[in-house]
Amino acid sequence: MKKYLVIGASSGIGEQLAQLLSVEDQVYGTYHSQSPKNGNERLKYHQLNVLDHEPNLEFLPESLDGLAYCPGTINLKPFSRIKPEDFVQDFELQVVGAVKIIQQVIPRLKRSSQGSIVLFSTVAVGNGYAYHTLVSTSKGGIEGLTRALAAEFAPGIRVNCIAPSLTDTPLASRLLNTEDKKKANADRHPLKRIGKPADIAQMAAFLLSDKSSWISGHILPVDGGISTLKV
Repeated sequence: MKKYLVIGASSGIGEQLAQLLSVEDQVYGTYHSQSPKNGNERLKYHQLNVLDHEPNLEFLPESLDGLAYCPGTINLKPFSRIKPEDFVQDFELQVVGAVKIIQQVIPRLKRSSQGSIVLFSTVAVGNGYAYHTLVSTSKGGIEGLTRALAAEFAPGIRVNCIAPSLTDTPLASRLLNTEDKKKANADRHPLKRIGKPADIAQMAAFLLSDKSSWISGHILPVDGGISTLKV
């Protein structure tokens, strides 16, 4: 039985991923404030604040097979309305938080026969969208981190990143809170629908598993075709 750590497992993609992995494997999921109610014998939740100076991961076993870092924000504003400290706060959650967790779990991942790390970016980094400077800046850092760590940790630990388009999660609720908004956003995508948390979670589960054992250092779009297709 594999052992996985999912940071941000209380909602959205992280919740879906934790549930999916726990069908067959042991999952340690974390939440920030509200404790989830859907744990089971293979899915144990632990409170964790990734903004703490040294997040407490003492609940983990000595060996881990995979880590998924799921926390994120979607703050869409005109650049002129963003303060420099907004970039710092976003970077702290999305990049520095990931760095702190990765540094703590590396010894555990090295004890696995094949460790894997999955991070999350956004299609906006590669495409360039108005009002996306905050999220594109921090997630651009995540993409650079992914490639650098994949090189440094090879061959023992694989590192990959998923770049989704708009996905129907609580994080994106303000962008999808009417039927008109849902239809307009769905129509922007060649596949004519908005992403579901399960779409992204299934890719993450694949990247954590041995089925992806020859994949490392990649930014993988799961985006309804929007980053590559013009239809």
